[in-house]
Amino acid sequence: MTASPSNRPVTEVAAGILLDSEGRYLLGQRPEGKPYAGYWEVPGGKIEKGETVFEALKRELKEELGIEILDSQELTVLEHDYPHAYVRLHVSVIRNWCGTPAGCEGQQLSWQLLSQDRPSVEPMLPAAWPMLEKLKLLLV
Repeated sequence: MTASPSNRPVTEVAAGILLDSEGRYLLGQRPEGKPYAGYWEVPGGKIEKGETVFEALKRELKEELGIEILDSQELTVLEHDYPHAYVRLHVSVIRNWCGTPAGCEGQQLSWQLLSQDRPSVEPMLPAAWPMLEKLKLLLV
């Protein structure tokens, strides 16, 4: 495990932005019992030892949303220093999946139009903002 600039352990995380044919992306609300419960985020989770980013995305999105992703496109890697963890987020765009996303962990889901300046749900997890900005730049 590497150390962050503040010498804290770095938690490697895979985040997947589902993008549908109507120009919408999916956000999920963090469930009770997790840090930042009630905040909205891009789905994903920790990368387990020995997993690739894609393998972690496949596992996490199956667990969280009940879908099978077919491929992904790397968007960016960014870091964020939260009070509870220093995270390195490997962000991918996912356009192809099987199944209909559902909140398998009891979380609320919300499809958002990429053309809107801001998501219609809040509060947003702080690290979600730079992900959405990168996504908008990619698709301009």
